[in-house]
Amino acid sequence: MGKSPVDMTTTDTLQPTRPRQGRDRIAVLFTCIGRRVSLLHCFARAARKLRLPACFCGTDTTSLSPALQLCDEAFLVKPTTHARYISQLLSIVRERDIRLLIPTVDLDLPLLARNKSRFERLGCRVLVSNPEAIDICRDKRRTFGFLTRHGFGTPETLSVRTTLATDRKRKLAWPRFLKRWDGYAGRDNAVVRTPAELRWHARRIPNAICQELMEGTEYTCDVYIDFDMRVRCVVPRRRIEVRSGEVSKGQTAKHPRIMDESRRLAEALGAGPGVVTLQLFLTKRNQIKFIEINPRFGGGVPLSIRAGADFPRWILQELTGKRPRIGFDKFQDGLVMLRYDAEVWLEPSDAKGTRL
Repeated sequence: MGKSPVDMTTTDTLQPTRPRQGRDRIAVLFTCIGRRVSLLHCFARAARKLRLPACFCGTDTTSLSPALQLCDEAFLVKPTTHARYISQLLSIVRERDIRLLIPTVDLDLPLLARNKSRFERLGCRVLVSNPEAIDICRDKRRTFGFLTRHGFGTPETLSVRTTLATDRKRKLAWPRFLKRWDGYAGRDNAVVRTPAELRWHARRIPNAICQELMEGTEYTCDVYIDFDMRVRCVVPRRRIEVRSGEVSKGQTAKHPRIMDESRRLAEALGAGPGVVTLQLFLTKRNQIKFIEINPRFGGGVPLSIRAGADFPRWILQELTGKRPRIGFDKFQDGLVMLRYDAEVWLEPSDAKGTRL
């Protein structure tokens, strides 16, 4: 680990630097791996427990990616918006015999969903939902429509113009919550206390929608959907503290009603395989209000894994044709995670193409 990344930004073809992986060695590729050091370590630990020879690869657009430096093989690729992004991934999959591709952020989910069959023809399973489910999750206007159609609690969601017009007619409750319908990681979110504040923030935040402000206890639920598209486990995590849109302090909570509603939501969406992350509030009136659906691993998933919902182990077992034993609620209740920053050290020559 810690080798200089292979730079693919100037070509769609990977020039092999070592023999192709044998089929007795499982190669896994994480895309946009960024800071997902804990997730990488969880998969490596699961492979060791299973005594499964594995090679963990990662992609990013910069060599100054902490998790990329810790992969067995690292690749620099074009941004997800570039026309050659998918062809570069396909080249890595082909030359390194990648058996499993795991997206870690929202950026490339639509592309991977639309091109899933191209990876499967190379013998690579992609942990991504179907394009329709991805679109519902990414467009928060569609998320609201999906949730209300299927009878799930969710905050009222309106356009800025409709919010202002409705307030003139029937005086809405303030404050309200403003965010982008295509946003992610808590970017451009704002609490607005008056119509005037709403107008000001709406000029600054593109593609804004306005929701009623939720009060209560916020939870994230990690939902595991197996390779047969069955919901097998749901782990609610109470969000004690959040930093930059990602949980920094959390606690597992066996809440049967939240778990049942989360299972019902994942089944209605047809999401999976893999882990889908749901965000919700349990209000002071004991109502469950879903606010986000992220069809990928969430940043706080190491807490669920540590509590006994060993998603990496189950995924690797299924990938190798085994049937893992999974209990829907067989995880440790009340386990607390307190996250902190750690360091990855590079010698000047290790970060390819970067002046340090």
